Amino acid sequence: MTDQVFFRGGLSRRSTLAGVLLALSGWAAACSSAQPDIPDPRPIVNFSGARLRVDVERMTKINEWVTREQTNITEDPGFMVETGMAAEEVYPWEGLEFAGSDTVKVRVDPRASEARLVFEIYAHLHLMSRMGRQEEWLPEAPTATGYDLERAILARVSDAWLLGRTTFDTQPYGPLDELIYATENGYLDAFIFTARPQEFAEARAEWARAKRGEAEAYRSWFVETFNREPPGLRAR
Repeated sequence: MTDQVFFRGGLSRRSTLAGVLLALSGWAAACSSAQPDIPDPRPIVNFSGARLRVDVERMTKINEWVTREQTNITEDPGFMVETGMAAEEVYPWEGLEFAGSDTVKVRVDPRASEARLVFEIYAHLHLMSRMGRQEEWLPEAPTATGYDLERAILARVSDAWLLGRTTFDTQPYGPLDELIYATENGYLDAFIFTARPQEFAEARAEWARAKRGEAEAYRSWFVETFNREPPGLRAR
């Protein structure tokens, strides 16, 4: 296992040791481990009693690619993933910004340091797509564009956070917990379309025609699970 994992809030990922915050997060450190074994995952339960269970085989596979992504983000000199600070709870897509052809920036809530790697993975996957490396990092969606690409990336992000929450005991974080519960309950499309009403118009229309009534079913499920309206239907 590596001794140090660095989070780079607002700093270049190639910053020197001075001024860089040493991550104390057990799950981020474990993701850097060369050891194949991971702790047995545990069910997670939110405040409403909604429960998620996973198996170790699935989490082992997720841990393998999360480790590979973290290593690439940290060590590949061909690009930069930079993080800035958000002033409130933030979803991965909020504040995503590209600078030139080889740099991507993402905002992270400083109160949720354990979520930083997951936000970096979101930014990394988008940058890999722009750099012509999509097949390398998203083999399940090698030519996806538009909504299909965004959905594939958020499915990966959901898995990464699910790994942290169930296997490495990361602390809850509202935006990502909403994502994993929605994904695991079959509502990833509804989550994205509801949270981002101004985007993906064509895909949204096709989904609405094919899944009549699902938007309302999702809303009812979300309110029951989180005791508030879903993102896109509530005031920030």
